[in-house]
Amino acid sequence: MKVFIKKHFLEAYISQLKNDKKSIGFVPTMGALHEGHLSLVKQAKEKNDAVIVSIFVNPTQFDKKEDLENYPITLKKDKELLLTVNCDAVFIPSAKEIYGQNISANSFDFDGLENEMEGKFRVGHFNGVGTIVKTLFETVKPDYAYFGKKDFQQLQIIKKMVAKENLPVNVIGCPIHREQDGLAMSSRNTRLTENQRKEAPLIYSVLKKVREKFKTENISDIEDWVSNQFKNNPTLELEYFTIADETTLKTATSKDANKNYRAFIAVFADNIRLIDNISLSNS
Repeated sequence: MKVFIKKHFLEAYISQLKNDKKSIGFVPTMGALHEGHLSLVKQAKEKNDAVIVSIFVNPTQFDKKEDLENYPITLKKDKELLLTVNCDAVFIPSAKEIYGQNISANSFDFDGLENEMEGKFRVGHFNGVGTIVKTLFETVKPDYAYFGKKDFQQLQIIKKMVAKENLPVNVIGCPIHREQDGLAMSSRNTRLTENQRKEAPLIYSVLKKVREKFKTENISDIEDWVSNQFKNNPTLELEYFTIADETTLKTATSKDANKNYRAFIAVFADNIRLIDNISLSNS
């Protein structure tokens, strides 16, 4: 596995791949890798001649400084894990290598997708995501890029950016990878205390129940029920729950048989923020 720190060395490698008519799969990450990330690499390996992973904790997408400072860095372990899935190359740039002297995000118009859910609670977050992903796409020039559906809003925003910026990359959404007890895999899970980790599967348990309720109950009653599941929980605090149109991400108040819906949730365990979602369509 090749390891690149400087952009120009990576670009030379990519140029050679392109000359050899090799297809490139790309998995952008912020490190602290787990089985969910590895599943993305495996999926990329099935379809592409070469797979490149980036590890970069992007400062412009953090709305809270302490969240950036507390983000786990496990580079040695990350590289060892990538070797187990035959990753071809990993790009581990510094912030200066990506942004130069000016670490700031560009502004994007995602047709309103950025104003829903996460956007209401994390101001400027998606401008940071758009900035880094566009930069990485322009550097790596992948044929396919792979993202987990745990960050479903992010996935839709990246697809929107690719369409609006006319970038020649196919964005693939991959299934949420879960622990055996249902908790969505996340780098943040390593920060949970023993008790928090024990309580955290409630999040997915609630979402599964929501999927059942959605078949027969109205949205307002479901929202009240979800709120009550967390009301007296001393460990988990509900930040938001919403049922939204999968395409526009706009909050739904009633059901339309011609639309696909998804339930989204964000929960705090002390200062650790956990998100998850589930499709409510029949498929």
